[in-house]
Amino acid sequence: MLDELKPDSLIIAANGEAFRVSKTLAAAFQPGDLVIPNPQHGLLHLSDAERQIVDQTVSQSVAAFAAMQHVTDDQITDFFHAFSAALKDDKIWESIQTINEHDVATATERGRSTTRLQVSDVMRTDMIDGLGEWAESDPSRNSVIETIDHDQFQIQLRTAALGVVGFVFEGRPNVLADACGVLRGGNTAIFRIGSDALQTARAMMELALTPALVQSGLPREAIALVDSSAHAAGWALFLDSRLALAVARGSGDSVELLGSLARSVGTPVSLHGTGGAWMIVGDSATPEIVKHCAVKSLDRKVCNTLNTCCIVASRAVELVPVLLDGLNEAASKLKQDYRLHVVEGSEEFIPGDAFTRKVHINRADGQHEEIQATTLALADIGQEWEWENSPEMTLIIVKNLQEAIELFNTHSPRLVASLISNDEHEHQHFYETIDAPFIGDDHTRWVDGQKALNKP
Repeated sequence: MLDELKPDSLIIAANGEAFRVSKTLAAAFQPGDLVIPNPQHGLLHLSDAERQIVDQTVSQSVAAFAAMQHVTDDQITDFFHAFSAALKDDKIWESIQTINEHDVATATERGRSTTRLQVSDVMRTDMIDGLGEWAESDPSRNSVIETIDHDQFQIQLRTAALGVVGFVFEGRPNVLADACGVLRGGNTAIFRIGSDALQTARAMMELALTPALVQSGLPREAIALVDSSAHAAGWALFLDSRLALAVARGSGDSVELLGSLARSVGTPVSLHGTGGAWMIVGDSATPEIVKHCAVKSLDRKVCNTLNTCCIVASRAVELVPVLLDGLNEAASKLKQDYRLHVVEGSEEFIPGDAFTRKVHINRADGQHEEIQATTLALADIGQEWEWENSPEMTLIIVKNLQEAIELFNTHSPRLVASLISNDEHEHQHFYETIDAPFIGDDHTRWVDGQKALNKP
């Protein structure tokens, strides 16, 4: 282990790429620290203090996993009920809200997005409902999946607990409730949450989640929070080979980095770093369904929000106004204006005054006066719009369904694709050729593992 770093010295990554130590890194380095060369992100400085915080948390979670094997399914059910009851308690929720208001104010001062940070009555209800669904779900561990009979013996394929699941999220405090579903299978979980939401997460843990664990007889550390706001804590967590699975949600670059760190120690990963759903409107689409999908898919900004819409040229004259009407209605529901990015070559289908009209757009750092519709280069069609309260999306007019599919497969984050069409053959072709794990024929917001699939 290094005791010091010298400026301008070289550190070699696993792929042979050399990185030069900067004066800043050399000065910050202390004995016990680690420097990790990463081909995409250069030299990562991981302090000994952050490593110790994570090591202790993972050790506690590993011990909790062993203890979970002696916990009954009824006790796990009791936990979901107890956590839900705590969130229903108005005094507890008011305390969480008060702390969250401070988090939101701090994030706003820093010009950070607060769309997913701010707790609300809707978020509270969703968490309570989600916990209730887990309480009612069938136990999933030690279940017989398949039985194979032989002449003198029998083989059973059974489900089993996975182990410690590590989560890194950015700014959504409700993920604490979302991922508690791993307990149903006898697993334990460790969270590292972004600095914007850390105080809210601490409050939720201290006031609701941890007391529910204790009350139900589950290990206190079955759900653990890495108590650090440093990005390096997330790196240390995903570099710990004791994790059975590493799950990262957030911005694309940070998630890519976390995934590479976890893979470097042999840990399976589940990553989602970019979002933005695509909707493709075919020849047989009806105006009613197009508007419905636009309104339903743009209610708030999350990973499955409509980001890019492709409309076939044969229906553009009729359906572009319908799409814009839906976009406007979605914005009106939020008491905001909308922003539209029109791919070059598609401008003729947009009212001319949209390219000169000034509107007020709500951004992370406040209200901005912007032109409502602007042109976008085709190469940028995959850009995800991280909007706050003003719906924002991209529109392109395509020659046919095949062109839209090719654009999706080339430029999208390959997450959600929805085809609006009444043609069965188009849907079959779409299913066979689109490169997406989630394919639909209506709005895009249905893509949520816990709600759609009853899985965390």
